[in-house]
Amino acid sequence: MTISSIPEPEDVSALISETEAFLVAQQPVTSPTATAPSAAVTGETRRVRQLRAEVAEARLLAELQDDDTPLRLDTIRVRKRRRAAYEAARLHELAQDPMMRAWQASRMRKLLVTVSMVSLTLALAWSTAGVQVFASEGAPAWSPSWVFAWLVEPFMSMALLVVVGARAYMATHGQPIASKTLTRIEYLFLGLTLGMNAWRHLPGVAADFSLSALVLHTLGPIVAVAIVTALPIILAAFTALDHGRSTGAEASDYTPPTTRRPSPSAPAEQQWDRGSDTRTSTPPRGRSLADHRTDLTLLIANGDLPAKPSAEAIRKALGCSRDTAKTLRDER
Repeated sequence: MTISSIPEPEDVSALISETEAFLVAQQPVTSPTATAPSAAVTGETRRVRQLRAEVAEARLLAELQDDDTPLRLDTIRVRKRRRAAYEAARLHELAQDPMMRAWQASRMRKLLVTVSMVSLTLALAWSTAGVQVFASEGAPAWSPSWVFAWLVEPFMSMALLVVVGARAYMATHGQPIASKTLTRIEYLFLGLTLGMNAWRHLPGVAADFSLSALVLHTLGPIVAVAIVTALPIILAAFTALDHGRSTGAEASDYTPPTTRRPSPSAPAEQQWDRGSDTRTSTPPRGRSLADHRTDLTLLIANGDLPAKPSAEAIRKALGCSRDTAKTLRDER
């Protein structure tokens, strides 16, 4: 049997068909859905995305605008003003403290004494020239009489300053010197100074009387007289000052007032409330008014005080403050 090497046309066609069928079977199955549409078909352009971002930002900003926390924060200017207000309030409260008031009075008293002594020294120095002319009696310049005439006013002024300085010093320490002898000495020196300055310019003595020359030469002694007269009165007033703090048990019970600082988180109306919440109550002062009233009644009944004592007598007997003594005096 012989096999033909040349295929038949039908065999070739069958082989091609089988090959095509095999290739079709080997291809992957594709999704029936169509491919994604392009941006041009959906409209998702850059402007759309930008507008969507702006809308989202606006919604978030609208939510944050309802929160007023940033508005309640203190600026630098507010903190500076608040610090100044706190400082002013504490200084004012410190000024009401009895010890601070006593310290201020002491400083003012020393200042007044210093100024008055300087003014008195200048006034006496002003009158030195007039006294020198009176004492020299026309002596030639640089003669012994003319030179020693310059020493008349200085030694009188130094003697006067000794008396005035001693009285001023004792008065500043609460022990004023009430001596008629010292008063007479002061006015003696001042009278001599005034007379020697004014003598050559008095009417009938001066060749050509001039009121301005008389006033000018008596100005220094007049100022000195005014200072010597006024200084003891001023110092006595300082000595009688009542700073609101008594001695003894009342002074030991005293505690300086303190200021309670408000919390930063508290509302503004509470922070600046000037009522009783921002300061402490009146500090204890020892014995009450009723106790003092009872002691005063016993002292009057025992004869230690008159039936209608003065406020000063009540204060010394009871050791109370001056206001309490006045109240007890007015009740009698």
